Amino acid sequence: MQRRMFAAGLTAAAAAPVLLSATPAAAHDRDHGHGPDHDQEGQLLRAMLASLTAELDDRSAARALTPHLYDVGFAWEPPVAPLQSLDFVLAYGFGNRPPAGGGDPTKVLFEPGPVNEELADTVARIRRARPGIPVYAQWEIARFLESKYRMRNVTSIEPVIAPDGTITYLSTDGVAAQVAAARAHLPGGVGRAAVVGFRDHVKRCVQTTVDRGITAFAPRGFAMPETYDAKSGQAWTRRRDLYLVHDMVAQWSVLRQKLITQAYPQG
Repeated sequence: MQRRMFAAGLTAAAAAPVLLSATPAAAHDRDHGHGPDHDQEGQLLRAMLASLTAELDDRSAARALTPHLYDVGFAWEPPVAPLQSLDFVLAYGFGNRPPAGGGDPTKVLFEPGPVNEELADTVARIRRARPGIPVYAQWEIARFLESKYRMRNVTSIEPVIAPDGTITYLSTDGVAAQVAAARAHLPGGVGRAAVVGFRDHVKRCVQTTVDRGITAFAPRGFAMPETYDAKSGQAWTRRRDLYLVHDMVAQWSVLRQKLITQAYPQG
């Protein structure tokens, strides 16, 4: 399809009277402080639908794909809820620093790094607003909660260390799975999570937590850290452009499996 059809699609979108019939559930109840307002959102969705319809020459496929393209690529704010409505904090780490003393990086813990200190600062602000709220924090954050804030009632989610000393760091999903298991048998149930994460990561943190069976939101009114660490030990967390690609790939991977399972539950 000729690329000039993109411009034609935008023109057609301006006249389109109807929004897409549905957008992914995760796109709703978001804090739009950084994102487009609802009118801009609608205009963008219509433009995307018209352009993709022209490019694919298939309106049905375009209607199916456009909400997902929007949600993965254009909607970066997480669902939010008042802190008072949430039962515990779940804080996800972001990046790290290579071991200060060197050594075998497969067997020596990386340093938590400055971004995780900022995430710990965010958890501390939440704890001041809700004294005593239980905290589950990935170990990089938990180290600062202990050393900097002497915070109690914190469960540190640690990496897995094999008998030979090899360290396996947990993914976002691995952290969520451990917290879900830790709270599964509480008398009051798992409860509702106040998710803390780096600004460009927190939406996926909430989605991943929900996928593990935990009702989850970012706490409304608490800004998340957003400054990248150029010295991070994880190359994809050093620059925003690289990280956003990484995060979108992760979102697409999860969505792909969900859509296949939904379409063909018997395989």
